[in-house]
Amino acid sequence: MPESAAPSPLSSFRSAVQSGQFLITAEACPPKGGDPTHMLEMARLLQGRVHAINITDGSRAVLRMSSLAACVILQQHGIESICQVACRDRNRIGLQSDLMGAHALGIRNILALTGDPVKAGDHPDAKAVFDLESVRLLQMIRQLNHGLDWNQKPLTDGATDLFVGAAIDPQLASWSSLQSRFERKIEAGAQFFQSQLICDFDRLEKFMTQLATPAGKPVLAGIFLLKSAKNAQFINRCVPGVNIPQPIIDRLEQAADPLQEGIAIAAEQVLMARQLCQGVHMMAVKREDLIPKILDLAGITL
Repeated sequence: MPESAAPSPLSSFRSAVQSGQFLITAEACPPKGGDPTHMLEMARLLQGRVHAINITDGSRAVLRMSSLAACVILQQHGIESICQVACRDRNRIGLQSDLMGAHALGIRNILALTGDPVKAGDHPDAKAVFDLESVRLLQMIRQLNHGLDWNQKPLTDGATDLFVGAAIDPQLASWSSLQSRFERKIEAGAQFFQSQLICDFDRLEKFMTQLATPAGKPVLAGIFLLKSAKNAQFINRCVPGVNIPQPIIDRLEQAADPLQEGIAIAAEQVLMARQLCQGVHMMAVKREDLIPKILDLAGITL
């Protein structure tokens, strides 16, 4: 692409991280098909309410549009994204190619992930790659940013400038594994962290106090909109490492309007997270339009 035609990168998320603002991101799925209209509608509702929108990369191993393509579409409409990059489907050549392409297209924010197992998704007979995992992907991005490929050879047409983050699960059963994983990701170059769905805020506080705050990297707590007791029970049954407490399930079950109760619970969790960490990562699967209502109820603005 000629230099004059290259898109200008959006950088409000990186600026917000570097200036110490309370960070707000939201997760959205790219379309399952070639029409991005619905994704754009949801993204426009979030514009001005979040610093950036995460676009998933084959989340749960379910087929959807390329995260990179979807992020470029958002950028064309002036909406900043965080492009999730998972290791499941691409080897080190493909990953580097996509990362260089992201830079050239003006995408700067990357979330480096290992990826969900193929057997969990809608193409269980597909061949998984997993040439790398998230820590080595972080290392790869750091090298690209320094003008070197994975083999330590120079990038003859220029280094990348990617702002990279990683996922973390403060509720991991093994504290030593959590600490080791977190420290390895810091060492590999992670500049921010987005957590898995948080239910145990005591454990989040311990993680922040003992590990995250001393490391000096922002952590965004994962806040999930529960739509009903059935939804919460499904997550407990099917999402490893998540244990939604019975009192929350009881609240949803006893509510006259379970969805409104879920919104209230999410707003309460946003306020709890605000006391502990530097941001929230909002997840409202297929109801991204309700995220502004949750933020309003919690009194959170950019």
